[in-house]
Amino acid sequence: MHISDDPHHTRMLAALEEARLAGERDEVPIGAVLVHRDSGKITARAGNRTIEHCDPTAHAEIQVIRDVCKYEGAQRIPDYDLYVTLEPCPMCAAAISFARIGTVYFGAFDPKSGGLTSTVNLYGHSQLHHKPSVVSGILQEECAKILKNFFALKR
Repeated sequence: MHISDDPHHTRMLAALEEARLAGERDEVPIGAVLVHRDSGKITARAGNRTIEHCDPTAHAEIQVIRDVCKYEGAQRIPDYDLYVTLEPCPMCAAAISFARIGTVYFGAFDPKSGGLTSTVNLYGHSQLHHKPSVVSGILQEECAKILKNFFALKR
């Protein structure tokens, strides 16, 4: 199968494009898209905007969740799956759970502050009501490279 034939790769490439655009705005280059599970359509896309919005919660994941919740007129969006270039932090992992997103697909692992598998493993706590499925490593090298390149230029 060619990479463009794989819907997971296609969706992660869309998230990578959002990460690239975030980097051009001098934001940490993380991108996310929310996909309606039945139609396969990307309903929202965003990159980090914490600096631009002067808002530490303006992570890519939070922004797409806000956009789709507003679009659907609902606080829970269980018919959606999230694709994000970096393992979500604990704040985003909690928001994903509260939104009842079905599956989280992420590219690169975040060994410093990942909230799903790398550090906190938020979904492993019994107190959490909704635990989305998690699929990791989609276009992992490409997702890690955009971050490494961004931070290499900063140093």
